Amino acid sequence: MRTITQELAEFAVETKFEDLPASIVEEIKKILIEFIGVGLAALSTDKGKLAAALGRRLGGPPESSIIGLGDKVSASSAALANGELMITLDYCPNMSFGHDGLFIIPPAMAIAESAGASGKDLILAIAVGCEISSRLARAARWHTLTSEEVRKAINNPPKDKNAHSAFGGAAAAGKLLNLDRERMLHALGIVGRHIGTSLSAGQREAGMRGMTKYVVPGWQNTGSVISALLAEMGYLGDTTVLDDPKRLDWTPDYITSDLGKKWIFNHQLHYKPYPCCGGFHNNLDCFYNIIEQNNLTPGEIEQVKIFGSWFTQSPKGAKKDIEGIYAAQFNQQYNFSLLAHRVRRGVEWVDPDTMKNPAILSFMDKVIFYADPDFARKAETARIEDPRVRPSRVEITARGKVFPSEIKFRRGDTFTNLSWTQEDAVHKFQHNAERILTGSKIEQATKVLLNLEGINEVSQLINEITL
Repeated sequence: MRTITQELAEFAVETKFEDLPASIVEEIKKILIEFIGVGLAALSTDKGKLAAALGRRLGGPPESSIIGLGDKVSASSAALANGELMITLDYCPNMSFGHDGLFIIPPAMAIAESAGASGKDLILAIAVGCEISSRLARAARWHTLTSEEVRKAINNPPKDKNAHSAFGGAAAAGKLLNLDRERMLHALGIVGRHIGTSLSAGQREAGMRGMTKYVVPGWQNTGSVISALLAEMGYLGDTTVLDDPKRLDWTPDYITSDLGKKWIFNHQLHYKPYPCCGGFHNNLDCFYNIIEQNNLTPGEIEQVKIFGSWFTQSPKGAKKDIEGIYAAQFNQQYNFSLLAHRVRRGVEWVDPDTMKNPAILSFMDKVIFYADPDFARKAETARIEDPRVRPSRVEITARGKVFPSEIKFRRGDTFTNLSWTQEDAVHKFQHNAERILTGSKIEQATKVLLNLEGINEVSQLINEITL
């Protein structure tokens, strides 16, 4: 009987581009457009500049690129820098209630460039990596598809956020290195020992300080790249790392069921319209609906009442001393104020001048959380009935009346009529790239990304997203 690790290794090795449904190919291209654009925008931030500088300092053989820059470094240095760039704005898609792609796309891009892989190869590797990550996330209760899985997650919340994604990163890198089954098995075994989970992974307040979030994908990505390279050389890993039921707190049956026949990574995929914590987006959608439909200005708004859910009712992020980008991204009142003032969505939300703007900080006093047990119960019941639901209600008092908005799904949820379109992704990419690339570069990069399966070498893409 094959083990879980063996089945995942076989899936990674045997899956061909022709096995990918057309919808999955298009989804991967859209995801890649998102992550590259967000990474480019981050180069204009202090954190992004430091990440790029570290990648250059670590250097190594000139085989892979830091996006937006012209110089090449080692594959592991590029994966480190690009992972940190892509997480900086908190603006890339959520896949399994987390940013799985942050741990898959940077290693895949680095190895694809160094190995001379094609666009099809890159799409396939990312798809395989995302699927493995999502299936492990499902087993660990991060990715819920059924009512029973939601109940399990509520009663026993998941831990170690995005540790599962390292397996997807190693599989993607190994796929691009053309590892055989045996070596792919060892790559997964090695990366299982390279995962470093922060002691604060489950504590959201820790993600509001400094330049680290609750995960550090750049560092974890080096483990994925090195695991695949070591396996290619013949280094042996723990091939039972995913197969000890006493050691792992999860439901392993969710991992391999219909593997290769049914793709799940896109089942609760959420593209972010706002560069901040995804847990706020349903509330932000309600607020945006009201102010746009009624053309409300900040001065007209007297009060904003957020009903939300257990996560968004917490007032812990309400401080006005915005001490850096993550403090901004986890401060719901601040993000409401940005929308009220029509600040353009993107890196502008964490520009130093924006975070110290007196008018924006003053408006935050108008935003309050309303603990409504009835709404909270209704929201939990709705989520159990449909795991993808994110109920929210916001009320605005203005012009002597109350303007309400209540929604079930967020804009950018792929499984709804509010899904993120290719046009949405392109528009977002082009704005994100504005501070780094020239207009002609942006236009050509867009064309290459939309026709990624048609390029012979990934270097053709890299040439358009670097100076």
